[in-house]
Amino acid sequence: MKKYTIEKSRRGRTTKVEGTLPELTEYFRYTLETGKSYNPKVNIAPKTARSLVSNLNKAKEASAANGASDTYFYLL
Repeated sequence: MKKYTIEKSRRGRTTKVEGTLPELTEYFRYTLETGKSYNPKVNIAPKTARSLVSNLNKAKEASAANGASDTYFYLL
């Protein structure tokens, strides 16, 4: 399976996570499920890496206390 790298950027710090799509989905499951509880449009089972990143960003925006997240995800 193809491996992807997702970069998480928060307050000037970056973290890179590498894995297959199922591994990355499992790694970020809590973020996706938390976002889904606030916004039902967040997909917790994305079919592509690009969709995973998009849903992670939507999930963080939905669950942010003031509606503006300080955490962003990028596909490298």
